[in-house]
Amino acid sequence: MESLREECGIFGAYDFEQGDVKFDLFYGLFALQHRGQEGAGFALFDGNDFFTYRNHGLVAQVFSSGKVAEKRGFLGIAHTRYSTQGKSRKLLNLQPITVTHSGRVVSLAHNGNLSNYRELRREIEKSGGILVTDTDSEIFLHLYLKPCRKGHGTVDEIIQRVNNAARRVKGAYSIIMIDRGNLVGFRDPHGFRPLVIGKKGPRYYLASETSSLDALGADTVREVEPGEIVIINPRYGILSSRIDLDYPHSQCVFELIYFSRQDSVVFGESVYEFRKRSGEKLAEKETESIDIVVPVPDSGFPAAIGYAWKSGKPLELGLIRSHYVGRSFIEPTQFDRISAVRMKLLPVSSVLRGKSVALIDDSIVRGTTSRDIVKMLFDFGAEEVHLRIASPPIISPCFFGVDTPTKKELIAAQKTVEEVRKFVGATSLKYLSVQDLKDILGEKASRFCFSCFTGEYKAQTIPAHGELFRG
Repeated sequence: MESLREECGIFGAYDFEQGDVKFDLFYGLFALQHRGQEGAGFALFDGNDFFTYRNHGLVAQVFSSGKVAEKRGFLGIAHTRYSTQGKSRKLLNLQPITVTHSGRVVSLAHNGNLSNYRELRREIEKSGGILVTDTDSEIFLHLYLKPCRKGHGTVDEIIQRVNNAARRVKGAYSIIMIDRGNLVGFRDPHGFRPLVIGKKGPRYYLASETSSLDALGADTVREVEPGEIVIINPRYGILSSRIDLDYPHSQCVFELIYFSRQDSVVFGESVYEFRKRSGEKLAEKETESIDIVVPVPDSGFPAAIGYAWKSGKPLELGLIRSHYVGRSFIEPTQFDRISAVRMKLLPVSSVLRGKSVALIDDSIVRGTTSRDIVKMLFDFGAEEVHLRIASPPIISPCFFGVDTPTKKELIAAQKTVEEVRKFVGATSLKYLSVQDLKDILGEKASRFCFSCFTGEYKAQTIPAHGELFRG
């Protein structure tokens, strides 16, 4: 497939009976591997000491290090990375970021993107502040640790510190931290990125998606609300407070279209059911004569199921995916992205030969991946390839944690639908509309962000010059 990409998966665990949570961090983060494959790390606290370990590679590779085996802790956070801010191959940019400040140790893991990163970085450096990474996550940590006189050593201090930092930053952030023996989690007031609370026995969890809770057999307690701060510890259980900023909700619709795992519930929506309904909408718009329905693995499957059911056409596995090749969008360079597509997908000629194919995918960004796939289907015998996209044309960059820095990389921003069709080589091309997405979401649609499809942004979230730092 070809899609946008966002930053990172985060997971935290706290055992109130002080059992070791290291393997919970592993299994929870492993279930979030789809959110980033450049590197991973975790921080453990045993009541006295912190242990933080980060490295490049997949979650299983990082956790299998010999340095990890003997470490224990009843409180921990973990992070799997895809870079939007900061150089992807710089070890210091991996998370969690753990620092010691005035005798306290704080560890932070962040999913999202601060759109005023460059402005804040210049300000910090001009005032003599020292930054050791290229990431916007460290900026938030720096702001969090600025002097605060309220409730020293209490949860009130933590709440005040989060508020002090939140007033300075713009953009998207779901953050989990360890501070003073507390597991802390909060979302930006818009609620761009997801964060959920889970529980299993004496263990409490914070996670990017419910799928990681399911992997542990934990119950989903609820979603952390936009602008909510939760502090988890044995004294309070789950203590809830607020960031004192009143912004309209603007949850990222691409979490439902592509980012999240199909078995997750995100923003109160079943990801699988949303994608299936999107496929049904595509079928309702169909005007061509279709023989078979073929999904682009794996994210195209639910939409293809919905399309096939609504259209009455057979669903066929005309493309087989090799699971031993990394997901193409996550490769840092365009060359690597194209090479990975050609390695990971193999058309089935006996299914395709002589058929008019409805090829179902979730999105088109640059168009090069879609062009490769369409060509392969024709090469393996398809008579016609009707490309059907379960989202609208992406015409604008995202400033909230999605890896599309300029319009130059967005084919739909440069070409008409017909020109895109010619570029990818499809017999025909159809997208869903923004209104189609809103119809699927119903009354909840007003809570979502559609900026990448409309070019309409919330004013307080975009950078002054309309562009992002890229490490």
